[in-house]
Amino acid sequence: MKQAEQKFTGFDKGLFKFLKDLKKNNKTEWFHGNKERYQQFLVAPAKAFIVEMAPFLNRLNPSIRTEPQFNKTIMRLNKDMRFAKGEPYRAFLLIHFGRFKMDSEFYIYFEPENYETGMFINNSDEENLYWGKNIAKYKKEIISVCKKYNINVYYSLSDLNDDMSVVAKKFDAEKHFDKLADIKYILLQQNKKPNEKTLYSDSIIDHMIRMVSQLYPLYCFAVSPQPLKELQRFEDEFGEIV
Repeated sequence: MKQAEQKFTGFDKGLFKFLKDLKKNNKTEWFHGNKERYQQFLVAPAKAFIVEMAPFLNRLNPSIRTEPQFNKTIMRLNKDMRFAKGEPYRAFLLIHFGRFKMDSEFYIYFEPENYETGMFINNSDEENLYWGKNIAKYKKEIISVCKKYNINVYYSLSDLNDDMSVVAKKFDAEKHFDKLADIKYILLQQNKKPNEKTLYSDSIIDHMIRMVSQLYPLYCFAVSPQPLKELQRFEDEFGEIV
């Protein structure tokens, strides 16, 4: 059975142990000596997780990538040393769902001591990125969406461009609206500890689906030139999830 086709039953605590060990031994020799652990605790579960998420995401928005592949939905641990200096590996695992590289996206992110789930919003002025344009037009609607879908308070607001600095521990769209316009790389995140039982069973799928459904109305303003039309489509097809 291929790794991408195995049934997802949850992540394993070995994931965090591997990342802790990698952080202490960030060398090519050590990594190659622990490649079996890497495949068992990171790669295989990540791919299986993506396969389980795919049907929901494909229905939600067919443009979101759901291939269980590196550089598509999984960030590689090894750095391109032509452009990077220092340690050869990233001591984290990022699984992310967007339409293309550096798109606004949903994610689950593992570090040695904790993990987080949330949404990244790219506030750059680039093709197929609409947050900057829409936030100037739809202030009232964005504030309303965050209130209606209980996005306020349940997420922290961080600036990824400033070394992931926390701007607000409890995000409130009305209170922090100017920050949403000013920050280039926005994170709305929930920080979690690795002792949460949800992570180690297939119920993490349900958690992620609920989170994506909660955040998707705000995501509409990041990826669509007609966000109110996309929001209406979401509500018509999925109901008003509150």
